[in-house]
Amino acid sequence: MPSTPSKAQLMELLAHSVSTHYADFTSAAADLSLTASQAKTLSVLRRAPASMRSLAHTLACDASNMTGIIDRLEKRDLVHREVSSTDRRVKNVALTETGEKAIDTIRERMEQTQTGLDKLSEEERTELFRLLTVVFPH
Repeated sequence: MPSTPSKAQLMELLAHSVSTHYADFTSAAADLSLTASQAKTLSVLRRAPASMRSLAHTLACDASNMTGIIDRLEKRDLVHREVSSTDRRVKNVALTETGEKAIDTIRERMEQTQTGLDKLSEEERTELFRLLTVVFPH
């Protein structure tokens, strides 16, 4: 391995990492009978409740598709809709306790990702976190 990887090499490794992570995530979600889109929605909502419009934008999907995803999650008691405290015309979506447990279970069942992260020392995890937040600020 070269001492200083090129941007192309880093991008290739990131692409491989993302696709491996996504496959792991999708498989763990399927174990709970959730689609990848449904699980991604739960993951986004794990951070904070969000409006339907914001969810559609974050997940890069059409608003009508987002409505269907939320309807199916709501039927399983994984999310609930609530009126925004700042604008009564806006409906926010929030995780239920069952939804929180579901996304936590998905993350726990991501075997490849968990195994990879387990190989890192505390210092390496801290550095990886720092570097990822530099490259992908949130």
